[in-house]
Amino acid sequence: MIRKLGETPIRVLIVEDNRDICANIAAYLENHSYILDFAYDGISAMHLALTNPFDVIVLDLMLPGMDGLSFCKKLRTDANIDKPVIMLTARDTLDDKLKGFAAGADDYLVKPFALQELHARLQALYKRSHGKTDNLLTVGELTLNRSTLQVHRAGRRVDLNPTGMKLLQRLMEEAPAVVDRDALETLLWADEHPDGDALRSHMYKLRQAIDRPFDSPLIHTVHRVGYRIAEDA
Repeated sequence: MIRKLGETPIRVLIVEDNRDICANIAAYLENHSYILDFAYDGISAMHLALTNPFDVIVLDLMLPGMDGLSFCKKLRTDANIDKPVIMLTARDTLDDKLKGFAAGADDYLVKPFALQELHARLQALYKRSHGKTDNLLTVGELTLNRSTLQVHRAGRRVDLNPTGMKLLQRLMEEAPAVVDRDALETLLWADEHPDGDALRSHMYKLRQAIDRPFDSPLIHTVHRVGYRIAEDA
């Protein structure tokens, strides 16, 4: 079953052989931002995990076909998949938890559990695992790290002034879509747009830094509309 929820979905694989628990999870999360896939045995779950880009996996310990510990070990060692795993089980001893973490689990939730807590743990693991990659914007061979404000193209560092950095970040965040001139002018000058064509001057300087030293341009003018950044013209 696949269910799309919310505007910015997080994709989660629920591996649980109790279909009533699966139904309860789906019913609670229907008003939150998830795409939910369900597997009811370890073998089916492994196939889904190997062929789909899940953000988080919720994994029951006792499963037909392949138990949760074996699943987690194979996921980490054989498939080299490091997506966060919440182990879901009725076993609540310290030894059981340590075995789960040793197998590669990132979190441990004991049955019976509150659905609100599952939701909170899903959100925390997703944010933790995406915190670093979300800071890196990439268009072709061009990268911008929003945390360090470092720009590189083809391995070469590109130095920009603060205005150029603002323009580039907005273009890369919207890529490959066109960003209209008014939006870029508002970004730089809020509601007090300057007279003349100051934006064109700043875009010229940005192009000199981003495109001129390289073989192909990434920044493109869309006549009478605005600008876009993309590998294709």
